[in-house]
Amino acid sequence: MGRLGPLLPGKVGNAGRSAADNRLFLNAVPWIARSGAPWRDLPERFEPWNSVYRRFRRWAQKGVWQRVFQAVQDPALDWMMLDSTSVRAHQHAAGQKAAPQPKPSAVRTGVLPASSTPL
Repeated sequence: MGRLGPLLPGKVGNAGRSAADNRLFLNAVPWIARSGAPWRDLPERFEPWNSVYRRFRRWAQKGVWQRVFQAVQDPALDWMMLDSTSVRAHQHAAGQKAAPQPKPSAVRTGVLPASSTPL
């Protein structure tokens, strides 16, 4: 927590209760973002989901996340732009499988004569 420690609330000198472990909380938030799961599905190895959610919301309202993102942002990348030509797609994004072809009819396989042919 070298670069982030001074930016986070709950440190010595701040009013209120000091956080027991910011690292556990800072691991829970990206888990939610990556998985897209609702807060209630947060694994038990993290703090109770409601505590994590309330803390996340308080930090957002106080602007803590904004300060953290500004601190970890690499200023040399301000000009960088990513688009579909520079990002490799996942292998399953390569396209839809071809639709199954209809089975040849009995007429085309020679079982029955074509309709224009006299019987």
